[in-house]
Amino acid sequence: MTLVFYGLAAIGLIFSFVKSKENTILALKKAWKAFANIMPQFLGIILLIGVLLSILSAQQISQLIGADSGWVGVLIAAVIGSITLIPGFVAFPLAAALLENGAGTMQIGAFVSTLMMVGIVTMPMEFLYFGKKATILRNGMGFVFSILVAVVMGVLL
Repeated sequence: MTLVFYGLAAIGLIFSFVKSKENTILALKKAWKAFANIMPQFLGIILLIGVLLSILSAQQISQLIGADSGWVGVLIAAVIGSITLIPGFVAFPLAAALLENGAGTMQIGAFVSTLMMVGIVTMPMEFLYFGKKATILRNGMGFVFSILVAVVMGVLL
């Protein structure tokens, strides 16, 4: 399937190049700049994941946030997700690596959804723009919804 997407991207690039060589080159330069800006964060997160997975064994991950860890594991994963500031394009590969190393589906559901919806680290900035009440309400509702997501994933999967 990946090869199909690469093929479609190549066809689109060729079509774009034929239609407008200048715009295509400009778009490729902008894409390269965006890639170069994202790469340090991405490499840092990959390094962090590698270090964590080398320190924690699959058994330890399973004990903390495995399927048998129950609600305690869901809460641990939700709190870690609420505190951590990781971009979405890194969160999903991290979730896959954790699942492969013994994490539970419910726990990863809570982790990823709090990661995307709850921002403890960004709260001071949100206070400035949205006010304390709106920020606390948004983060609280995001946390509750994340627990609901974990429950649904636990029931369905």
